[in-house]
Amino acid sequence: MLVTDAPAREDFVRRASEIVPVLRGHAAWAEENRRLHEESIAAMADAGVFRLRTPRRYGGHEADTRTLVEVATELGRADGSTAWTASVYWIPTWMACHFPEAVQDEVFATPDVRICGTLSPTAMAARTDGGIVVNGKWGFVSGAHHSHWQEIVAVVLSEDAPPEPIMALVPMSDLIVIDDWHTSGLRGTGSVSTVAQDLFVPAERVMPLGAILEGAHADGASAGSAIYRPPLLPVASASSVGTVLGLAKAAREVFFERLPQRKITYTGYESQSAAPLTHLQVAEATFKIDQTEFHAGRLAATVDGKAAQSATWSVEERVRARADLGAVCRLGKEAVDILATASGGSSIYSDVPIQRIARDIHAVNQHALMHPNTNAELYGRILCGLEPDTLYI
Repeated sequence: MLVTDAPAREDFVRRASEIVPVLRGHAAWAEENRRLHEESIAAMADAGVFRLRTPRRYGGHEADTRTLVEVATELGRADGSTAWTASVYWIPTWMACHFPEAVQDEVFATPDVRICGTLSPTAMAARTDGGIVVNGKWGFVSGAHHSHWQEIVAVVLSEDAPPEPIMALVPMSDLIVIDDWHTSGLRGTGSVSTVAQDLFVPAERVMPLGAILEGAHADGASAGSAIYRPPLLPVASASSVGTVLGLAKAAREVFFERLPQRKITYTGYESQSAAPLTHLQVAEATFKIDQTEFHAGRLAATVDGKAAQSATWSVEERVRARADLGAVCRLGKEAVDILATASGGSSIYSDVPIQRIARDIHAVNQHALMHPNTNAELYGRILCGLEPDTLYI
């Protein structure tokens, strides 16, 4: 096993910033081809992006969630699809670290291993000698084209026991990939569907879904590290918000890049920058980006702080993690919408990045676990003294 010292957070952020031109240069290609460019994957591998959540004993860095937020923000400044895919890889990689050590040895034997996955239990399984047999289909599997493994969720049915949701790790070579990712936003993520047909999964690569949701470990190999202690949903929430913050910052950047050359057509303003309306728009958008950054930072600080203390999570703290995630999505989208509206008719051309940014952040907001309304309602429900109506907290 290769044990490494983790570089400082600033080093990871610097590395991510340095590859922004490469990722930005391939953003249009990724959208057109509905998957990331190989050079973007290589650039992220060289920058250490795929090893941020890998245990140090396998050459990884065990980075905290604040690092994930700041790195994903840089990636999101370049391309939303690239940042989203990196964030998705971080979450199943974290999950893999809760499986038995022998399974981790197998998974992390691949340098810069990439694990895609989903939390949707859209498959069925049956127990058999030595494991389970799975049949089913999963959608929205971001980054599947460049993955080595997929984390799957299925429901085990048996005659003498109630249905049991499980999570399992399977090589991508065992799955059928359905190229059905034809969407308006996040097109470059290649979030295709995958299918299992009579797929045998050994018992050691299967864990109860509830155990993973609680951050429980099959053995002590990773349990001693702070980053693997919290429950799954706060970790997943903190892993995801950087993409949204990066998209919002990218919208502001590209808006100001175009501003000196723009007038407001059919008005007396020969320079858009002279119009009071523009002043109000950029101020409001910037305030919303600041608020987005606050909620992303609070979420990461909560996850990292409680992990460092091995502290128990209350139900309200778990739900507030999802509420912060929803607030990031809502505020980031509102900022982008303001800047996109202020960008005028010329911004609808496909070579103007603001239109892609707007579509990408809209797609993020439609994600079931990130939807602002869903998360706000759940938070309000808890604040009103009711029990949560979902296991995904």
